[in-house]
Amino acid sequence: MTGGLVGLLGLTFDEASGDRVVIRWKVRPELHQPAGILHGGVYCTVVETVGSVGGTLWLGDRGSVVGVSNQTDFLRAVREGELVAVGTPVHRGRSQQLWQVEITDVEGRLVSRGQVRLQNLTRD
Repeated sequence: MTGGLVGLLGLTFDEASGDRVVIRWKVRPELHQPAGILHGGVYCTVVETVGSVGGTLWLGDRGSVVGVSNQTDFLRAVREGELVAVGTPVHRGRSQQLWQVEITDVEGRLVSRGQVRLQNLTRD
């Protein structure tokens, strides 16, 4: 879980299970949008990553998951510092899962929140 986009963004997993996923990362200038704040796409990527990792771990050897919907709100502008994302499942069904993710700064202020719906791709 350290290659690809996860590696490019510098995401670090503090906890990863089928019940809870915690990721942290440092906001860097190369992750800013033109106004000098963290790009909203980073938040969306983190929401989908958190949900997908948790959903995959929960599904286990029964299959894998893919995101089918990602809805993310940007609540507070961030220019620098460390952010922490915590994701937990809202629903885990036979065919789909819904995970919610809250992203906070080091002072515990909510800066973004989102949810990702996952399709379970089960091995039959």
